[in-house]
Amino acid sequence: MSSSTPASTSAVMWFRRDLRVRDNPALLAALDEGSVTALFVVDPAIWSGAGAARQAWLAANVLALAERIPLSIHLGDPADVVPRVAGDRRVHVAAETTPYGRRRDDAVGKKVELVATGSPYAVGPGLVRNGSGDPYQVFTPFARAWRERGWPEPAATPRSPDLASADSHQKAVGMLEKAVADAPFDLPGAGEDAAWRRWHEFRKDGLGGYAEERDRPDHDGTSRLSPYLHLGVLHPRSLLAEIDTSTTYATELAWREFYADVLWHSPGSAWNDLRPALEGMTYDEPEDAIEAWRTGTTGYPIVDAGMRQLLHTGWMHNRVRMITASFLTKDLHVWWPVGARHFLDLLIDGDVASNNHGWQWVAGTGTDASPYFRVFNPITQGLRFDPQGDYVRRWVPELDHLPGKAAHEPWKSDVGYEQDYPLRIVDHADERREALERYQAARG
Repeated sequence: MSSSTPASTSAVMWFRRDLRVRDNPALLAALDEGSVTALFVVDPAIWSGAGAARQAWLAANVLALAERIPLSIHLGDPADVVPRVAGDRRVHVAAETTPYGRRRDDAVGKKVELVATGSPYAVGPGLVRNGSGDPYQVFTPFARAWRERGWPEPAATPRSPDLASADSHQKAVGMLEKAVADAPFDLPGAGEDAAWRRWHEFRKDGLGGYAEERDRPDHDGTSRLSPYLHLGVLHPRSLLAEIDTSTTYATELAWREFYADVLWHSPGSAWNDLRPALEGMTYDEPEDAIEAWRTGTTGYPIVDAGMRQLLHTGWMHNRVRMITASFLTKDLHVWWPVGARHFLDLLIDGDVASNNHGWQWVAGTGTDASPYFRVFNPITQGLRFDPQGDYVRRWVPELDHLPGKAAHEPWKSDVGYEQDYPLRIVDHADERREALERYQAARG
């Protein structure tokens, strides 16, 4: 990774959320110009805001790409680094759609010519509109229009891409290698090959039962592809090309595209309520209770299991994400960004559009038309979706002596607390009433 980049290269391919060679239209567009310098920039603004798990996952996938192709890895503000590397050459990218990414690209685009081809989504945010030309506010009609609009076939894979030798800064490479070495837990396999292996395994063994299994955290019923999709190690278009697009799995991919579309049209909703209807809501800041939530010591088994899974793996089952989010916002009456930030600190698939709008959907300030009075009961949710208590016992060893569904209600057992499981920090029934009263007051 030390040889200099030939001056004769025709273009630069700047990798960001597209850490792959297969189905990468921006890379093909760059190669159409001749020899290409492949570039990745470790951006301090993104790096410093990521926890150890997120840094390690990004680093592992960048290094996996660098094993596949000659990749020049640099460190610094992209507005300085990209023009320095590019000189007078054009820089090819997949269009960025997050508020920060758009601001960054505007800054870089003032100094070099940026050529955007494709995006991290099957249908780029902003392209799905209703009959009046307006963006959709609700998911179901969006998903219908998204399917009707369709998307391109996967792009061809370059067989022998004409790429210049890598010219990396050793400090940047060293940061990535250290991040992987310091990962707080065992990461999933990184890189394209690992992502495709996981997809083919899921398509063969899990896709058929996905509609029924996806809500069961006690089963391995989800694809576990979200960390790869987050960094563009796989493109959703590649997956959609291999399945019936009317399936539940395609619908879940559509949710990801919907939330990206919402953020595109309302960039302020990244960290503020999308809907102003609940601007008058009163929120609490109970530090001890928030810390109990973060550490999985609330006394509600399904909540604690989810929060510990997050701490120990950088991932949480989607059903449990909703349960834990509801507990923070409805049982503890905490404004959703507190939870969204914690999730983004730890989730290796943490995507600001999906994460933060998912939180708002639960909290009642987002895209759902009548959501605030939906309060997840952590006990009944646990009994329904983890009926034998296997998920709880896996992540909450203080309850591993309770058989079957008893793990969800240790207070009903004479020996429920003999392994020092914490008592419940709040009474759910009381807090549900309080949440509804606050909702009514905010609505006037």
